[in-house]
Amino acid sequence: MTAPTLRPRQRAVFVSDVHLGSKNCHAAELADFLDGLDTRRLYLVGDIVDLWWMAQRRAAWGHGQHRVVECLHALVRAGTEIIYVPGNHDRPIRRFCGLMLPYMQVRRRAIHQLADGRRLLVAHGDDYDAVTHFGNFQEHLGDWLYDQILAGNRMTNSARRRLGLRYWSLADFLKRRSGAAERYIARFVNAGLADARRRGLDGIVCGHIHRADLREVDGLVYANDGDWVESLTALAEDAEGGLCLLGHDGAVLKRLEPRRPPLRLAYAA
Repeated sequence: MTAPTLRPRQRAVFVSDVHLGSKNCHAAELADFLDGLDTRRLYLVGDIVDLWWMAQRRAAWGHGQHRVVECLHALVRAGTEIIYVPGNHDRPIRRFCGLMLPYMQVRRRAIHQLADGRRLLVAHGDDYDAVTHFGNFQEHLGDWLYDQILAGNRMTNSARRRLGLRYWSLADFLKRRSGAAERYIARFVNAGLADARRRGLDGIVCGHIHRADLREVDGLVYANDGDWVESLTALAEDAEGGLCLLGHDGAVLKRLEPRRPPLRLAYAA
């Protein structure tokens, strides 16, 4: 366990695709990230608990997973509001959508207003699989093959840690060299932005595809907070409404500046 690094207070933080209960979850790194977090609001954007894995395989639940739960409780005690938007791997939790539970709200989807006034749709993203005509990439690739890639990811990074090297995603490296995967991700981005546009919103925050990203497309914000299986990333909003894609160590990977108010010129009387 590394000592937590205190970070500036955030207006909101978005985390998804943790897959607690799966052997592929980097629970210890997530616990370290949450331990140093100071935020008004935390969005859990789906696939936080991998109920698919736990139903079909032996659950992987150890010290790291317990620490994640303890860190979430600590955030609630510190006054953080938690909003849970279930995904496809924790789909049964959707039956509680609309409830105000003691420690969190459960929503099918949410709208988050940034400090600069922009409004973003918050959705896991599995609803867009039907639109992309490809299905979730991990499902199309096959559970067995995807597990083998993630096993290679774990072995690669175990060796890199011993050599003092930073985390590197073998899984993401391989997907970026797959034309089919890149075409699916492009269709997913377009589907999410089209949904936000139909709703009259300024962009979308999502997860699902295990590809962290933060950019503006035709005036709309596309923010994918990544995952804690491959990329180990989260999204954060600062006090001014700027958005940052953060690594597990708190490093800023990408940033979108807040929308500036229109310039008002002062004229002499």
